[in-house]
Amino acid sequence: MASTSAPRGGGDVPSASGIMTTSASMLCSENQSLIVEMRKVFNMMKEIAVDLERENESAKVNELENTVAELLATYEDCTYQTSAIESVGSTYQPGAELTDFKKLLNDEFMKFKGNKSSAPQNHPLLRQFREAVWNVHHSGQPMPGEEHEDIVMTSTQPTILNITCPLSGKPITELAEPVRGVDCKHVYEKKAIMGYISINAQAKCPVTGCPRYLRQDKVVSDPLLLVEIEEMRSMSKENMTATLVEDFTMTDDEEED
Repeated sequence: MASTSAPRGGGDVPSASGIMTTSASMLCSENQSLIVEMRKVFNMMKEIAVDLERENESAKVNELENTVAELLATYEDCTYQTSAIESVGSTYQPGAELTDFKKLLNDEFMKFKGNKSSAPQNHPLLRQFREAVWNVHHSGQPMPGEEHEDIVMTSTQPTILNITCPLSGKPITELAEPVRGVDCKHVYEKKAIMGYISINAQAKCPVTGCPRYLRQDKVVSDPLLLVEIEEMRSMSKENMTATLVEDFTMTDDEEED
């Protein structure tokens, strides 16, 4: 794929960089929708695995785990591709020479992929899958190799960075209109953060310690956010159930003593 820098024809012709920015935004939106659907499939597969584990179908659970690992590899590639498209869309400047967009995007993709661990076995979502299966018969117990409490806690942490809105104080799971900063990835109540930005010429992210500055066009409700919030709700329910099971077990033990 190649492009020249000069637009053809007369009148108000959009600049090449403007066209690139618009095209990149459209492609990112399509990629984001695909990522959301894959996340939904992952959650569905996790629920199926839990049901299979309850039926002691270990072989089928193992097969499903392998499939999940393959899905997560594709999931990661899609996120790197989205980042690459965003990067090219925001930095591209046409020149006198033809631009090889295929090479440009591939170079950016490899840059993002090379900066992160791409091993599906280490993916936090796969750990969530394994933990959900493990908790069917071992609720409240650490998974093998994760006997230390600090390690166990990392496997259940949500992907959302802050658990409450720094302005309204409401839990993220209770926000009426959650939005997320494009740059810092913190989550806020839309009405609260938009009001905050409107009265601050340089609106710094209100999360303590965050150095990023916010703009109204850089605080959005991306489709993946709603999925992640639903996952937080689900994880909270699972943790509550595990706590109740542990409490009942301790009560039974005390009665036997």
